[in-house]
Amino acid sequence: LSTLIHQEEMLQFDIFNENIAWQLGSIISERALAECLPIAIEIRKFNQTIFFSGRHGITLDHHDWIRRKANTVQRFLRSSYRVGHELALEKIDIAQRYHLSPYDYTSAGGGFPIIVKNIGVIGSISISGLPERQDHQLIVETLANFLGKDMNRLQLTDII
Repeated sequence: LSTLIHQEEMLQFDIFNENIAWQLGSIISERALAECLPIAIEIRKFNQTIFFSGRHGITLDHHDWIRRKANTVQRFLRSSYRVGHELALEKIDIAQRYHLSPYDYTSAGGGFPIIVKNIGVIGSISISGLPERQDHQLIVETLANFLGKDMNRLQLTDII
């Protein structure tokens, strides 16, 4: 959990706009193409999609997972993976703890907040198609490289 919190503290932008969203989305899309990853990617400012890409093999389920992950980030202002780990510590799910519909929210990894320094969370990056830890990690690796952060300090341990 401390690593997930640290990721959010370190992976913040000085500014964020549509051009940055396009660059980030394109980086993830190019990696998905090179590695044949069957993923869907969405970058949004809250309630406004500013980048979407889907690779061969995605289904409507992937769109729904992205929507639910983004809703979770918007509601809790933290990664959906972090929400999942916080709930796991309580041995409870999102519906039991917060009375939220699993139709609209999920604690599965793959939704990450877009945080602008001195402003706060303004949106999310969501990926669906890989196991939840890999969805989350793909976002973290992309942000770390883009923002020039040391990935070794942001790497998840084997127990997460």
